[in-house]
Amino acid sequence: MKNLNKLFLASCIALFFSCNQDDDQAQETIINTEVNFQYKSTINVGGEGASEISAFDAITNKLYVVNVESNQISVFNISDINNPLQETAINLSAFGTPNSVAVKDGKLAIAVEANVKQDPGKVLVYNTTDDTLLNQYNVGALPDMVTFTKDGNLIISANEGEPNDDYTVDPMGTISIISLADNTTTTLDFISFNAQQASLEAQGFRVFGPGATLAQDVEPEYVAVSEDSQTAWVSLQENNGMAKVNLISKTIEAIYPLGFKDHSIAGNELDASDKDDVATLKNWPVYGMYQPDAIVNVNINGTDYIISANEGDARDYDGFSEEERVDDLTLDETAFPLSEDYQNEINLGRLKTTNTLGDLDNDGDVDAIYAYGARSFSVWSTNGNLVYDSGNSIATETLALTPSKFNDEDGRSDDKGAEPEAVEVLNIGNERYVLFVGLERTDQVMVYDITNPTSPTFLSILSHAGDEAPEGVLIIPAETSPTGKDVLVVSNEDSGTVSFYENE
Repeated sequence: MKNLNKLFLASCIALFFSCNQDDDQAQETIINTEVNFQYKSTINVGGEGASEISAFDAITNKLYVVNVESNQISVFNISDINNPLQETAINLSAFGTPNSVAVKDGKLAIAVEANVKQDPGKVLVYNTTDDTLLNQYNVGALPDMVTFTKDGNLIISANEGEPNDDYTVDPMGTISIISLADNTTTTLDFISFNAQQASLEAQGFRVFGPGATLAQDVEPEYVAVSEDSQTAWVSLQENNGMAKVNLISKTIEAIYPLGFKDHSIAGNELDASDKDDVATLKNWPVYGMYQPDAIVNVNINGTDYIISANEGDARDYDGFSEEERVDDLTLDETAFPLSEDYQNEINLGRLKTTNTLGDLDNDGDVDAIYAYGARSFSVWSTNGNLVYDSGNSIATETLALTPSKFNDEDGRSDDKGAEPEAVEVLNIGNERYVLFVGLERTDQVMVYDITNPTSPTFLSILSHAGDEAPEGVLIIPAETSPTGKDVLVVSNEDSGTVSFYENE
C-alpha cells in the first residue's frame, strides 16, 4: 500500500511539472501583436538623391543605401540603430548610376542604369561579408528595381526602358530573370502582347507614346514575388497595368489593365486645386488612373494579395508631353456644363490631366477627365481584380491629424496629392499584418492594419522633422533585427536621410 501511495504521489508531481512546463511553453509562443513604432535615429547620408532605396543584411548588420548623388552604395553598420557606423561605400562610377538594391543570403544585388539611359543596364552582385564584386549581369534598359525570390535562387529586375528626352529613342520595357545556380540571364519582352493592344486598352491599359508599339511603351516599375518563389508581379506604372510572370517557365503570362477610379462617388473625394485657399475634399467628375509605383505581395490566410501604392506618373518630355491642366482642355459642354464653372482654378481648372484619354466620341472635345494616380493604396487579387481601395483615407487622415502637411501644404492638390510611393508589409506571427505606405509629398508614412485585406484599418502616421520625400520603406522583422524588435527603415530621397523606427 505504501508503494502504491508513493507511486501515486510521484505521478502527481510529474503531472504538476508537466502542466507547468506546458504552460511555460504556451507562454513562450504568445506573440506580441501590438503595433507601436517609435522614432529612434536618423542617418544623414548626403544631399538630395543620397538616400533612395535601402536593403539590410542580417549576417553583417549592414544597411546598403542607394546614393545617386555620389554614384555609390553607402554602407552603414546598424548593429546599434541609435548609433549607426558608416563603412566604406561601394563605388559604381565604372558601371553607371544605381537605382535599387536588394539583399538575400549574404548577397547584395544592385540595379545600375547605363550612362546612356537607353542602353542595356546591369545587375551587379556583391558578397556582403567584404563587399567584393561576385558577378555582373547584362539586363534591359534602365533597370529601376531589383529583388530576390524568397528562396534566394533568382534575381528579378524591372527594366523601365524610358525614352530619351527628344523621344527619338524608345527602348523596350523588359523584365530580367537571373538564375544564380547557373549564372544565366533571361530577359523577357512584351512583343507577344502587341496583338492584344486594342483589347487591353479597352479595359484601361494605356499605350500612348508617339509611334510606340505596346512592347516599346510598357515601362516596368516594381516587382513583387510570391512566397513560393514561383510567380512575380510587375507594376507597369505609366501604362496603368500590372504584369504576371511565371518564374518557372520564365514567361510573362498576362497583362492586367487596372482601370480607373471614379472620384465622383462617395468615399473617393479629393482636393483638386492648389489655388482655392482651402484644404477640402469634394466629389468631382474625374477619373483617376491607378498607375502603381511600388507593389508588394502578401499571403493572408492562404490567399495571395498584391498591394499597390497608387502614385501616378505622367510622361513629360521635350519630344512629347501628355500633361494638360483642365483649364486648357476643350470640355464637352454636355458632360461639363458651363454653369458648373469646372475650368475655374478654384474648381477643376488647375488639375493636371492627360490629353491622351477622354475624347470618347472622337469629336475633338473631352468627354471624361483622367488624372494621374488614385491618391490611395489598393489591394488586388493575383489576377488584377480590385479587392479594396483606400478611397480618400490618406487625404482624410492627413488633413485631420496633420493639416499643415496635407498635400504638401495644399501645393500638390492640383497634381497627385500626397503621392503614395512606397509600400511594405510586416507579418507578425501570421496573426497580424501591418501595412506601411510612404507618402512622398507629405514626408510621412501611413500605418494600416490589413489583417482583413477587404477592410483595412488606419492606425497612425509616422514622420520625423527633417525627413523629406520617403522613396523606400523597409521592414526588418524582429527575428533578423539587430535590436530583436521589428524595425522600420525609411529612406528619404529629397533630404538624403534614413530614419529608423522600432516597434516597442
